[in-house]
Amino acid sequence: MKTLIVAPAWVGDMVMAHAVVPGLCDRGAEVHLLAPPATAPLARRMGGVAAVHELDARHGEFGWARRRQAARQLRPLGFEQAIVLPNSWKSALTPALAGIPRRTGFLGEARVGLLNDWRRLDRNRWPRLVDRFGALAGVAPSPPRLEADADAGRRLRRTHGLTADGPVVALCPGAAFGPAKRWPVAHFAALAQRCAAAGSEVWVLGGLADTPLGAAIAAAAPARDLTGRTSLLEAVDLLAGGTAVVSNDSGLMHVAAALGRPLAVVYGSTTPAFTPPLATRTAIVERQLACRPCFQRRCPLRHLHCLQRIGEGEVFAALRGLNVLPA
Repeated sequence: MKTLIVAPAWVGDMVMAHAVVPGLCDRGAEVHLLAPPATAPLARRMGGVAAVHELDARHGEFGWARRRQAARQLRPLGFEQAIVLPNSWKSALTPALAGIPRRTGFLGEARVGLLNDWRRLDRNRWPRLVDRFGALAGVAPSPPRLEADADAGRRLRRTHGLTADGPVVALCPGAAFGPAKRWPVAHFAALAQRCAAAGSEVWVLGGLADTPLGAAIAAAAPARDLTGRTSLLEAVDLLAGGTAVVSNDSGLMHVAAALGRPLAVVYGSTTPAFTPPLATRTAIVERQLACRPCFQRRCPLRHLHCLQRIGEGEVFAALRGLNVLPA
């Protein structure tokens, strides 16, 4: 069966979309992904993906003309099924316009007319996002995996003057969702100081929006600020060469997990019960509070205790527990 997966726009959700690809391939499917330009490069690093098609519509944009154009390009490819992972109305539009005969997705936003193989979301039966993706695809989800380019990683180290060998702790202080998912910069800086004192080089990675965070960390600690200086795929190749990663619940957290990197994750307003890092060497650092999880972009109580009360010593100890720091 030739299958089109309509992939999410968020980086982390895009990584988790790979969870259904191995199962579909084992069933004999030829799997293609439809994704926006910002995250389509990740799909090209996923094993089992036969082709990637870009839908040039910005996040949150309706983009009628672009969706219709994408449908015209997909129609002659002969897809038998489209699996629509996002829950929005517009995400189901292109497969319908392309005439794909079986269009699978969860009900929501009046999509009955666009989907003809719809499911009701049972949040108790499928608590994790990858479980929901697997339910749509009809396969057991696998841990997502990304393939890094080791040669590109070495070139990037030379370009940015990074250490060629030795332990490296990569810090990812951003979270596009909002500040209620971001461990305070001062805590990241204190952690960077402790990691450097333990003999590790410290890198700070993130996108353009994270440059103030990276600059603040580098100003207070011996860390190499790379925020805003790498593309998403360059961040993938650098993370793949790191010894360990410390992150919020963010897109780069899922990237690091899909690369199999030892990972310490600080959770604030969200919970690992819904979007855990799907890797074996992972330490979760969180506070059990009555107000958490709230899943809000900003702390509704304006105190951010769920993150403020997690000190750098606790995260440093989590790294020690992963056996990734020099003795």
